[in-house]
Parts: sequence; C-alpha cells; structure tokens
Amino acid sequence: MHFKLRDKHHTQRSLGGRALGFTLIELIVVIIVLSILAATALPRFTNLQVQARVAKLNAALGAVKGAAALSHAACLAQTPQCAATLLMEGVNVTMVNTYPTADAAGIITAAGLSVGPSSPDGYNIQGGGAAAGTPVTVMVLGNDPPNCSFTYTSPVAASQSPVYGVLITSGC
Repeated sequence: MHFKLRDKHHTQRSLGGRALGFTLIELIVVIIVLSILAATALPRFTNLQVQARVAKLNAALGAVKGAAALSHAACLAQTPQCAATLLMEGVNVTMVNTYPTADAAGIITAAGLSVGPSSPDGYNIQGGGAAAGTPVTVMVLGNDPPNCSFTYTSPVAASQSPVYGVLITSGC
C-alpha cells in the first residue's frame, strides 16, 4: 500500500475552503459557559461541607448517648455494681455515678471516638475530667471547631443522668 500526504491547499478545498479547528470566539464562548456553570455549582459544594460536619456532629452525639445508656445498663447489671471502671469490649471505661466520666478514658472510649488534633475520625475534645458534674466538649474538626460542638456532663449524683448540651452548629 502506498499513502499520499495531501497538502494543506487540497484539504481546504475538499472542505469547501474552510480550515479545521476552533476559532478564538468559539473558545471564549466555551470558557464563559464553563465559568457560569462553575459559579453556580461552587456554593452547593461549600454547603455540602457544612452539612457533612453537622451530620458528623449528630453522629457523635448519637454515639455518646448510646454509649452512656449502654454503659449505665451494664454497670447496673453487674453484681456488685461497677464503681470506678467498667470493662466494655475489652477496654476499661472509667465511671462516676454509674455513668462514664466526661473525659477520654470515660465517655470518649465508651463511644469509640478517636479524638485529637490529627484524629482520623475528625473529632477533638476540650475540657473534661473524672469528677462528677464535669463537662467535656466534643468538637468536629474543620471550619471553627469550638462552634461545631456539643457537651457531655457527667451526672452530679448517683440518682441523676448525664446532661447533653445542645448542638452548636454556627461554625460547622
């Protein structure tokens, strides 16, 4: 087989005298259309990040509430009742007034949350302690962690339940 290369002049004639390719005007129109699409889609993606952080915060609150109820029930079911620690899933959880303490060794361990500035789960805590009535703040890392949080306060007395603060979502 033998192929011949056609010259530019022959190709233009076969296409009615028009060259192949895009004109500068066509490229500018495409860029403008893509810019308009990006401008309308970008705010929606930003809003999705906020919604994801709020959902993550709700998930942490649910985990903390569930862990507190489960550990309280397990503590009451033991004979004698648990005092300082409760073995849950092979891990010791510190307890006060039959509920987990408001710290990393208590409610955070019971809920199975990984916390810290470089946490793979994206949570951090502030405050807390082993004493009765102590609050710990659970925060979602991201935009403004202190304003994307809730608190867990361990019970003050044996006949009371822990107190869960309202979700603060202004910084999510």
